[in-house]
Amino acid sequence: MKFDLVQEGLYFKHKSQAIDYWLFLGTLPSLLWNLNRLPEWSYEVFSSLGRGSFFIDGPIFSNLRYLVTCHPQNIEHILKTNFNNFPKGSDYKEVFGIFGDGIFNVDSDPWKVQRRMAHAGFTSGEFKTLVSNTSRQLVEEQLVPFLNHVAKNGSTIDLQDVCSRFAFDSSLSVVFGRHERYLSLGLPSNELAEAADDALEAILYRHAIPKFLWKLSSWLGVGRERKLSEAHKTIDLLFQEYISQKRKDLHKGVESVDLLSSYIKSTIDHDLCKSDKFLRDAMLSLFLAGKDTITSGLIWFFWLVSKTPSVEMKILEELKICLKKDEIEWPCVFDSDNLKGLVYLHAALCESIRLYSPLPLNSKAVLKEDVLPDGTLVEPGIQIIISLYSVGRMQWIWGEDCLEFKPERWIDDDGKLSHKPKLFAFNVGPRTCLGKDMSFTQMKVVVAAVLFNFHVEVVEDPHVCLKPTINLHMKNGLKVNIKKRDIRC
Repeated sequence: MKFDLVQEGLYFKHKSQAIDYWLFLGTLPSLLWNLNRLPEWSYEVFSSLGRGSFFIDGPIFSNLRYLVTCHPQNIEHILKTNFNNFPKGSDYKEVFGIFGDGIFNVDSDPWKVQRRMAHAGFTSGEFKTLVSNTSRQLVEEQLVPFLNHVAKNGSTIDLQDVCSRFAFDSSLSVVFGRHERYLSLGLPSNELAEAADDALEAILYRHAIPKFLWKLSSWLGVGRERKLSEAHKTIDLLFQEYISQKRKDLHKGVESVDLLSSYIKSTIDHDLCKSDKFLRDAMLSLFLAGKDTITSGLIWFFWLVSKTPSVEMKILEELKICLKKDEIEWPCVFDSDNLKGLVYLHAALCESIRLYSPLPLNSKAVLKEDVLPDGTLVEPGIQIIISLYSVGRMQWIWGEDCLEFKPERWIDDDGKLSHKPKLFAFNVGPRTCLGKDMSFTQMKVVVAAVLFNFHVEVVEDPHVCLKPTINLHMKNGLKVNIKKRDIRC
């Protein structure tokens, strides 16, 4: 088919772009063909080009144009230096409509108000204590007993599912103060978890295809749009229940320091917090961001460590040093305070996130014409896609060993953490992720307990690939065997 079109002059490849171009249709067919693997495809194009930006043009009648970039200076310029010129934009809010007016969807004053509320919640000493205690409790009462049961039975499990369940319980607890025990023997189903997964998968496709196509599917109620609509209804019903119950509990004098309670009691904009719709939108953004960041961060970390035994041994050595001999007994669960000063553990998590950013792609609109640091001209109407997945894999950014899992690159000659400005997984500038410290706290408590008490043995699968969703998960999960570790060694 392609040969016939080439003969007719309808198809050709730009010498300068290493990307297929179709007459009348632009480069859109290439995008659609790779819709299920957008992060990998963008990385392949960047590798072929040898530079940090390329354009995707839609059909001549569509005015559809994307700039895809992984250039660190461009990203710094867009997210920080000239932040006000690159809002989320109305198209973004429409694509991510299920999030309503949550913090990730809004710009300008509405964003500033929510940012202040979120900052007050996340920086509260009581909330930090809640995160620390909740993480330890979930690990001690749910995760370790579950893995111990698996180890005794000698069964194979999907570790991604386990991490997702842990992250769900953790996020539900710190955001709503609720305890569902989604991670438990029998692996129960949960309608909120399933609705969230369906919604995020559908959003990826909205993000990549012309608006009229997904709007038509939505109007017809077919395909992923049908699933998204059903997920929307499920989330609305459940969140209304959570918010109503929380208001009743607070009215009765029940003390709570979760994020929903913080917002309801907020004095920043008391009238706004009277709105259940506002609380629903705000909590959905915070809940899903926490859940999916933790899931992604953990699963890729465990996979990389399983492939690099030397890294695992160094982490174990560091964990043993922070314990007194009389404290070492099975199972050993660590407090977050004990893990704060562990340099190699933190470096290993940063290195994992560099290679597998939980959010592989980020999107921005353009208000006014601007020239990016690499010389690329951007104009209003262009949608900018920041490929965070590609940033961590470019040889010209990280060196010839860019694809190696090498925590040492985050440690300086004095043995201290060396913070790299090229790590954008938690954003930079005014929208820097407020939950970054919380995410590291939760991941460290999980990683320390799992690696110290168990050996995770990956069942070889040559087909580990990315799942087509807006967060970086594994398409087929991660099958592992769990073996109890002798911690006295």
